Amino acid sequence: MRLMKALLIGAILFSSFAHAELTIQISRGVDNPTVISVVPFHYSGVGALTEDVAKVVSNDLRRSGQFSTIDHNNMLSLPSLPENVVYRDWRLLGSEYLVIGDISPSGAGYQLVFSLFDVVSQKSIVFNEPIVVSADGLRDMAHHVSDVIYEAITGIRGAFSTDIIYVEQRSSDRYQLIRADMDGARPQILLKSSEPILSPSWSPDAKSVVYVSFETGRPAIFKQDLQTGLREQLTNFTGLNSAPAWSPNGKKLALVLSKDGNPEIYTLDLATKQLARITTHFSIDTEPTWTADGQSIIFTSNRGGKPQIYIASITQGYPQRLTFEGEYNARAQLTPDGKSIVMVHQREGVFHIATQDLATGTVKVLTTEGRLDESPSIAPNGASLIYATKLGGKGILASVSLDAGSRFSLPSTSGDVREPAWSPFLK
Repeated sequence: MRLMKALLIGAILFSSFAHAELTIQISRGVDNPTVISVVPFHYSGVGALTEDVAKVVSNDLRRSGQFSTIDHNNMLSLPSLPENVVYRDWRLLGSEYLVIGDISPSGAGYQLVFSLFDVVSQKSIVFNEPIVVSADGLRDMAHHVSDVIYEAITGIRGAFSTDIIYVEQRSSDRYQLIRADMDGARPQILLKSSEPILSPSWSPDAKSVVYVSFETGRPAIFKQDLQTGLREQLTNFTGLNSAPAWSPNGKKLALVLSKDGNPEIYTLDLATKQLARITTHFSIDTEPTWTADGQSIIFTSNRGGKPQIYIASITQGYPQRLTFEGEYNARAQLTPDGKSIVMVHQREGVFHIATQDLATGTVKVLTTEGRLDESPSIAPNGASLIYATKLGGKGILASVSLDAGSRFSLPSTSGDVREPAWSPFLK
């Protein structure tokens, strides 16, 4: 059994509200970030709010690497209404944009009206629709505001309202599958196990996840409904059952099985449970991911001698090699625009996260701080990705923008974290 665990982990890692939250450490931003001021939002209710909504917004924008923020202690005024904005105050601080807001009680929850101002052109962008949330929805409110502001300024849809899932290992025999906000806040335990949990993957509608668990005494793939918690075991074949990946329409999984003696790529129809074999080779084929049209599988194989990335049609086969630069390339993910892959890339013995342009073959290394970066997962807006790495010998999560301009890490105070997966857009 120990040998089986080692084989499965080796194949999958060919690239190799009950616990502490991940903490955010921003280590790099872009050279010329946009300066924005998020004024503390006025609250007209009784007592204090359980979340500082403006602070969450400010942190979201700063963490993207595209913005630097003005500390509220340095602000010359604290307007909450458009008529109280004095542009001169914000020009003196060097702020290019300004955000103000007013929160009021609304039924059993809250309502926010906020505005964004272009300080340079002295124009306001007023969002007429108030945001209404339940009593426990203040953080959701904040992330939504961040999304709106990010898109208004950059033209790219914000991904602050998305979630991540990851595996936390607290000891040699304590594993947890955890869901959290994309910034690590509000963690929820989805599964506890004394056996390893690997390769979590979101369904395209973000309603379910699949993952590999050893809880039955052998590696098996499980599907779990995120709302009800109901679980279904999908595979129980002899040998490896690993690396599940959803098809774009959510009707099939690509996965790795060694039931015939060698790790090969298969697809599984979730309705009929019908298997279809995609690869046939004496090498190790693993880590499948789908192309956007659902007609091809990108995967890792050592059929050329060392792990590299290939693509094969699900109907015609005939794998074609995609990567040639570097000693080792694995764990590929296709960017949302379909133009590049993100991968684990080994160069001079060090494992980095890199991108490769599929048209030109140009490789760009995104991460340089660590020596064992792995498991990249791309944000649904294609602006950044999350990955696993090591810090002081401890497993942590980190995020980097796809232009490599910004980076932040999310260490855990309670254990090693790994195997991150970024959700699709949730709404």
